[in-house]
Amino acid sequence: MPVGELTGTADGETAADGYRAFISYAHKDEKSARRLHRWLESYRMPRRLIGRATRIGTVARRLSPIFRDRLELPASSSLDAAVTNALVASDALLVLCSPAAKASMWVNAEIRLFRSLHPDRPIIAALLTGEPRDSFPEALLEADALGIAREPVAADFRRNHDGPRLARLKIAAGLTGLALDELIQREAQRQIRRVIAVTLAALVFALLMSFLLVLAIMARREAEQQRRQAEGLIEFMLTDLRTRLQGVGRLDVLGSVNDRALAYYGEQSDLSALPAESLERRARVLHAMGEDDQKRGNAAAALATFAEAHRTTAALLAAAPDDPLRIFAHAQSEFWIGYVDFTRDRLEQALPRFVAYRGLARQLTGIDPANLKYWRELGYAEGNICTIAIARKGPANDLDACRSALATMERIARSQPGDAGVQSDLANRHAWMADALRLGGRDREALVHREKQAGIIDALLAKDPKNASYRQDWMLARFSMAELLRALGQRGRAEAMIAESHRMVDDLIASDPQNRDWRVWRQEFTRNNAS
Repeated sequence: MPVGELTGTADGETAADGYRAFISYAHKDEKSARRLHRWLESYRMPRRLIGRATRIGTVARRLSPIFRDRLELPASSSLDAAVTNALVASDALLVLCSPAAKASMWVNAEIRLFRSLHPDRPIIAALLTGEPRDSFPEALLEADALGIAREPVAADFRRNHDGPRLARLKIAAGLTGLALDELIQREAQRQIRRVIAVTLAALVFALLMSFLLVLAIMARREAEQQRRQAEGLIEFMLTDLRTRLQGVGRLDVLGSVNDRALAYYGEQSDLSALPAESLERRARVLHAMGEDDQKRGNAAAALATFAEAHRTTAALLAAAPDDPLRIFAHAQSEFWIGYVDFTRDRLEQALPRFVAYRGLARQLTGIDPANLKYWRELGYAEGNICTIAIARKGPANDLDACRSALATMERIARSQPGDAGVQSDLANRHAWMADALRLGGRDREALVHREKQAGIIDALLAKDPKNASYRQDWMLARFSMAELLRALGQRGRAEAMIAESHRMVDDLIASDPQNRDWRVWRQEFTRNNAS
């Protein structure tokens, strides 16, 4: 068990009036203890709760100072003086529970000493890993001064239980005497205010929203019940706000939006009690989080997130197999799992997912043939199978999906000529068709489709020059066209386009350094220049 000098504060200053809490933990849990200690000492109480009188005392602005011992105890059978003094000066004991903590004689000794010194002061258990029976130190379960043995109520840090965010708030509630519900509510209000601030900044930057929308959000908060208002905000974050943040190209802001949305569901005690529409919305949050993990290059995290979304959407679809909304939601789950496999060159695993996605899209067009959104999904699905065929470098008869994807998107574009999203999708279908033609050695025909792609993207950028998605498409279109031009002997034009692509990818990386895809493309451009 690690010990240390009587410091306990984040900056090392000695607390003259004692400590708010003493953190007791096993050496193997040092990393978790350090992280929790940092959070506790940096946490600021919500302004409206500061000065509140509780059974423990008056709520202060901060929870500091917190004592955390840092070094190993000497090889002796008793606690050293520094630790003992710190226990004497502490208002509460916070025990980090794990199998290592249960086996630690020093954790047990600290618990027993604190209980003997302060029988009326709180002992808070924080369950890090393992089940309670395997992780709670024996001293924690021993009888108190009245001879009563109670299993403590723990702040459960495990992912499938409270999770780190709720567990930390439970500890804060225990150290202040505040009701957990009230602290969660105030914290949620503070987080909502932060989200609104990020929303306002993004809307100003994108020039696509106005002050009236803020008023509408504020009016909704005042008018709707708590669950409806929270889910209404989440719906906004998943649609309009996410679209605009994708245009800005900041994965860090997207991540904060996703985390806040998922945190709402983490605060629900029983997900099975939520209505189907809430579970569908949660699945969309998981899709968004997985998409951002994938862009950061964390394929393992993305796959785990998509698998959880797939489990939810599959269960919802099984309960209502003809519901188009549930068919649509499960189609997204099939696509994203297949997409992760595709990006990892696991084509044999990706293809069945993409085929399942296409089957669900066809089912949607059969239910509502007039719905262009469903036809658009079918175009996406056919395009995905096209990409598999291209990656396999299959024969021409394997590339029919490329022609079908292009034809489907052209049909939609004729019906919605002013839709920028449709135009962007159409540009991508021309790109895939060009790649398919190149496989057959038909480079000049491929160049025609690349030029059509470039014309569409140029038009989109003229209307929205700051849109990161369009700028990425422009960059990739120039790079791919340069490869074609080289094959056709037009090296001068090709090298100029490679240079343009390189400048654009540098600008994109500067705007969002977390985007792994852009860094990979910069490496590809560099190799291309060197070849």
